[in-house]
Amino acid sequence: PWGVRAMPGPRCPRPALPILRWLPRYSRAWLPLDLLAGLAVGLTTVPQALAYAELAGLPLQYGLYSSFMGCFVYCFLGTAKDVTLGPTAIMSLLVSSYAFHEPVYAVLLAFLSGCIQLAMGLLHLGFLLDFISCPVIKGFTSAASITISFNQIKNILGLQGIPRQFFLQVYETLRRIGETRAGDAVLGLTCLAALTGLQAMKSHLPRAAPAEPLAVRISYLIVWVSATARNALVVLFAGLVAYSFRVMGSQPFRLTGSIPQGLPGFRPPCFSLAAPNGTIPFQSMVEDMGVGLAVVPLMGLLETIAIAKAFASQNGYRIDPNQELLALGVANVLGSFVSSYPITGSFGRTAVNAQSGVCTPAGGLVTGALVLLSLAYLTSLFYYIPKAALAAVIISAVVPMFDAGIFRTLWRVKRLDLPPLCVTFLLCFWEVQYGIVAGVLVSGILLLYSIARPPIKVSEGAVLLVQPGSSLHFPAVEHLRDSVCSRALAASPPRSVILDCCHVSSIDYTAVVGLAELLQELRTHGLSLAFCGLKDPVLQVLLSADLEGFRHFPSWEEA
Repeated sequence: PWGVRAMPGPRCPRPALPILRWLPRYSRAWLPLDLLAGLAVGLTTVPQALAYAELAGLPLQYGLYSSFMGCFVYCFLGTAKDVTLGPTAIMSLLVSSYAFHEPVYAVLLAFLSGCIQLAMGLLHLGFLLDFISCPVIKGFTSAASITISFNQIKNILGLQGIPRQFFLQVYETLRRIGETRAGDAVLGLTCLAALTGLQAMKSHLPRAAPAEPLAVRISYLIVWVSATARNALVVLFAGLVAYSFRVMGSQPFRLTGSIPQGLPGFRPPCFSLAAPNGTIPFQSMVEDMGVGLAVVPLMGLLETIAIAKAFASQNGYRIDPNQELLALGVANVLGSFVSSYPITGSFGRTAVNAQSGVCTPAGGLVTGALVLLSLAYLTSLFYYIPKAALAAVIISAVVPMFDAGIFRTLWRVKRLDLPPLCVTFLLCFWEVQYGIVAGVLVSGILLLYSIARPPIKVSEGAVLLVQPGSSLHFPAVEHLRDSVCSRALAASPPRSVILDCCHVSSIDYTAVVGLAELLQELRTHGLSLAFCGLKDPVLQVLLSADLEGFRHFPSWEEA
């Protein structure tokens, strides 16, 4: 059902539930591909979930709690076959900032974010995301890549007690680098090298043709599976090394430790928190999370829709952005009932899903089931996973997010886009929310400036031909009046004016008042003002205003 153009025929009402658009047409040939893709994504999800929970500052089981509900919900409500929902590096970084390493705050944040996302989907407010420009997103993700990577250096080096704030983190890490634990450093760097090598191997692996000998195809499959499930293999290898040292009576690594076995209970999130000096009520918790209640849901939506659009265009099908908002909102709300922290679309796992040949969102059912099996039966084995190995998994996942070329590209393409990029990038090292808000504000100011100062082309002749380059709104009125009057009255002799409005598609009341004043001012100097090239909506507004001396012509030649 994806990427295939339907034959013309009688139009049928489209099912409201996305699963009903593909399930009745489900082919038996798709089943093995969906199973393989779900398994490949599951093998990536489990080690990443543990690593991202560490990044969020939460007990590791919360990474697994956050990794299955999105898979099940998206199967029913998602409109892109490739997308997988779950914890991500960026969302974990935001949770660490706004949940204060407290699971109750993290789960409540998931619930409230889901409610906001649901409301946006129901009210069709997805267009608000368009106000977050590409330079702001690139600045945020590039800064997040550096912040997250450096945050994990302490685990690679085996250091403890390093503060969370980036600049203090850099200072303390460099000051205490002499306390590095050799075992953790060697294992962490080895895991990082192995992950990098497997990733490079996968990107340069030639595809085996069906005509190739069986041995070649089997070899290709082994290498492909090893590279795709590299996170699981590296974590398994590191766990075996740590267990071997434990058997020999020594332990040179800092281990993950005990993780509670079993599935989380299905219950609503807590709306208050017991504290040593009393109970923190819901209102105080909301005040504590502050701007996070805007940043977390918006960044979640942004990630999910950007990923869905990218893979949909790549594979030749379309998505419904508002349905994606609803799917993410439902996933976060229901996820909060199983102790999940906020989730969003994962680029890395979505890429694995697409490369595995997934045919429908049913692959997510396999991924979710694998996470549940891990929670039910495998958590005791996670005890021996070294923290250095999980740090290597996180670093290898976030390093590709840093886009060094964007600075050079914007310098070449449009330098005016560099200020929001640089402001966002630099301030995100201080606090994420300040960087995003400042970047959006700078982008907004630049956008408003272009509205307030539209390009105005002036051609001189027997009359002055003035052509605004865009629509006329109230901030631009004085600029237009000054441009017209300064040129018309300064000419020798003064010239009448023709206002060519072929590029003006809308006009507001303040602009109409400004044009009326311009007409009057020119008339006091014995000059006239005529309009040409008016589009119907603009013409109707001007006629309704009943301007004194208003004249218009289809084109400037007729004027």
